[in-house]
Amino acid sequence: MLDTFFSSARAVPQLLLDAVLPPQCLACNAAVGAPGNLCPECFSAFNFITAPMCRACGVPLEGVAGDELVCGACAHEPQVFGQARAAFLYESGSRALVLKLKHGDRTDAAAHLARWLARAGGPLLERCDVIAPVPLHRWRLFMRTYNQSALLANALGKLTGKSVRADALVRIKATRSQGGLDRRARRRNVARAFSVRRPAAVEGRHVLLVDDVLTTGATANACAQVLLDAGAAGVDVLALARVPHPGRVSS
Repeated sequence: MLDTFFSSARAVPQLLLDAVLPPQCLACNAAVGAPGNLCPECFSAFNFITAPMCRACGVPLEGVAGDELVCGACAHEPQVFGQARAAFLYESGSRALVLKLKHGDRTDAAAHLARWLARAGGPLLERCDVIAPVPLHRWRLFMRTYNQSALLANALGKLTGKSVRADALVRIKATRSQGGLDRRARRRNVARAFSVRRPAAVEGRHVLLVDDVLTTGATANACAQVLLDAGAAGVDVLALARVPHPGRVSS
């Protein structure tokens, strides 16, 4: 009886807040039934990633089935990281949500999006010892005031109980934006851009690298390489969104 009373009492402030400020769709700000949801129209525009997918990089594969499939890009040039997974495809229907988190100060969305990450990266989370976000260069961090990947990593750690080391990696080179670069140019752009600041935090441990968008894997590979060089037992990647056809990135 008392448990029911206290549970009801704790719910009252949230009910009052919802009455004054109704929960909004994460993507378009339309009213929704509960915080962290998408409205029906936005939900229908999202393509959440499910099997079949590349065993290594997690890119969706059409017209095939199987658990050990590898895409052409990974077969031609294996990734440095072990496996990568993402919650949904980075397309016109989902781009607004990612950009709001990245540039629109929607830092409140990270706690909700962490649930999507946890669903997409279940096996990766089970074997990881520590979560580390892809870092921003200090000047970009100064301009933006926050690192969206760190927000996601911290929210994921809080949700799962996994250790988060937001300071494990540092970006030591102020690289240009990866947008508009092809696969080869992306690799050159991030070459020698990262360093491990806290080797003791990753040595002998399996690291789950968290980012907002995964495209060709150039940034993830660069981070994974320095983590492995610092003694990490393995590195996997978990992203909020991924470009569906990374091999076509050129503009």
